[in-house]
Amino acid sequence: MISSSDSGIGKKLNVISRRMFILSSAKVIIFGGIFARLFSLQINENKKYLTLSDKNRLREWRLPPVRGDFLDYFGKIIAGNSEVYQLHIIPEEVSNFKSLMVRLKEILSLSENEYNKILRRKEQRKPWQTLIISENLSWEQFSKINLYLHELDGAKPVLSISRNYPYKDSFTHVLGYVSRASVSDLNENEVIKNNHVPGLRVGKIGLEKTFEKDLIGTNGVQRYEVNAYGKRINQLDHVEGIKGKNINLTIDTDVQVLSNELLKNKSGSIVVMDIYTGEVIAMHSSPSFDPNLFFHGISSEEWNTIRDNPLKPLLNKTISGLYSPGSTIKPLVALSALENDVISPNLKIECTGVTELYGQKYHCWKDEGHGFMSLRNAIKQSCDTYFYEVARRLGVDRLNLTSKKYGLGEKTMSGVFLDEKEGLVPSTKWKKNNLGRGWVLGETLITGIGQGYIQTTPMQLCLMTAQLANGGFKIYPKINKNESNLSLETIKNIISEKTLEKDGKGFGIIETGKKLLKYQDNEFEPLFRNQENVKFVLEAMFGATNELYGTSFASRFDDKKYQFAGKTGTAQVRKITEEQRELDLKTSQIAYEQRDHALYVAYGPYANPRYAVSIIVEHGGSGGKVAAPIAKKLFKLVIDKHDLREKIRMEKIKTT
Repeated sequence: MISSSDSGIGKKLNVISRRMFILSSAKVIIFGGIFARLFSLQINENKKYLTLSDKNRLREWRLPPVRGDFLDYFGKIIAGNSEVYQLHIIPEEVSNFKSLMVRLKEILSLSENEYNKILRRKEQRKPWQTLIISENLSWEQFSKINLYLHELDGAKPVLSISRNYPYKDSFTHVLGYVSRASVSDLNENEVIKNNHVPGLRVGKIGLEKTFEKDLIGTNGVQRYEVNAYGKRINQLDHVEGIKGKNINLTIDTDVQVLSNELLKNKSGSIVVMDIYTGEVIAMHSSPSFDPNLFFHGISSEEWNTIRDNPLKPLLNKTISGLYSPGSTIKPLVALSALENDVISPNLKIECTGVTELYGQKYHCWKDEGHGFMSLRNAIKQSCDTYFYEVARRLGVDRLNLTSKKYGLGEKTMSGVFLDEKEGLVPSTKWKKNNLGRGWVLGETLITGIGQGYIQTTPMQLCLMTAQLANGGFKIYPKINKNESNLSLETIKNIISEKTLEKDGKGFGIIETGKKLLKYQDNEFEPLFRNQENVKFVLEAMFGATNELYGTSFASRFDDKKYQFAGKTGTAQVRKITEEQRELDLKTSQIAYEQRDHALYVAYGPYANPRYAVSIIVEHGGSGGKVAAPIAKKLFKLVIDKHDLREKIRMEKIKTT
């Protein structure tokens, strides 16, 4: 028999054995799991953790794309780039943001206002979004940041690119300006979205916005090895971005800068155009402002000064300013009447200083009247009475058709300047559809002297003058140098062929030529019925500038090299009462906003025309006294630079 004591010992041994087995099994399972995990980490997930390790050791920065330059006709940089030093922070990568900011405040000598502004900006952003502490560090500040970088957890000194406008306010309304990309910029432009980095600047207005896709370029990339503090210790790789395309413009910087000087402290516009190629030599709107202010963020005070200026520096008056053309439209009224056989050049009309129609008086600018006037003398001396009668015989609808042919009432640079206005050339149908009333004869009379409903832009007036000056042929204003690739000789050959074609004497050369030359379908089309009518008007404009009693006689050149022909305009901005007319106040005695606008259109040199000019000085008074002298200075410079411009044109044509 087995004793009870032996039985108890056996049970104990069994329990111990089971426990040892369980413990041994647990050990095997645990160590097996550990070995399996180690195997997984070392072998299976080696690449994953190697990548994570590299992420802690390596940093990658996308660099802002380098924007393309704007160059003038002669290759001068009018909008370029310069390097700037910036400081960026990603809040979620900072262990103690407040402590970091206190240290940065001390290093960068930030004011309390600047410090609080940064804190407010941080609250408005997501933790993973880059916060730009400073966009334009001095070299001293940049060096200091790098010196103390080991204690500035999360701070990233960045070398960035700044847009630079060396001619400041001279090109503002042509080029526009760049500023930080907005949400709408990212949503509306895929190229901006794909190249976006914190602080990216994009075009907001003008040609900077129009040519954004060409200018923006692509991002560069830098990869660095960093230590435990995040300080760069070694650059591992650098991928160069691709700079945006350079855009060559037709603008001449010297003429543009002179235009700015001539309109200093005035509100108005100057446009200079090649009458054959349509190249815009200058287009300046005054007053202007410095676009460099917008790159690093314009202050509220500076913005309010620009925005609240009563002379409206934000408005591009050249293409968006709408003005009554005044007497500058008289050559076109005369041409329309001649083309429609309404009058002959020999028509004589007596000017007594006032015309009465249905009880309403219509005054000539010369109170005592001009006496008996022919058409040529009426243009030369700008007789209003003569043109009241011409307009009455012509009618507003025929004038509307001629005006639109020569560029009024329609956009001239559609798709180039997004804020361009159409203007308005009225007609009987227009008034009925838009105002719900019938046209009255008195409105025809005042339209004939460039008053009433008619509204034009300075660019339209320059185009009108250019198309008269080239003999009456259609051209399109161009500001991109690459769009103008024809020599004067080629253009004149096209014009000659199109004239023959119009008269039914063409030889079919035009269609063949289009395959080799680049120009629009109706470019250089004749706009006239009888070219002698155009020549008559141009010769009358010569008299207005170069003959005694001409309204711009005081601004003439005796040297035939610089002689030009033009037409003055003085556009009323208010209705003048009989009482005010009797007072006969000087311009200086009238409140600024009630003074007439001063206008002038011209072409030159007269012997061999090549350039057209339009000038408007808001509330300047007399076109002959204020606007015409500006044209004299412009023509001197433009004609002096003509040979150099032509030399560059021919070199360009030879290489294309």
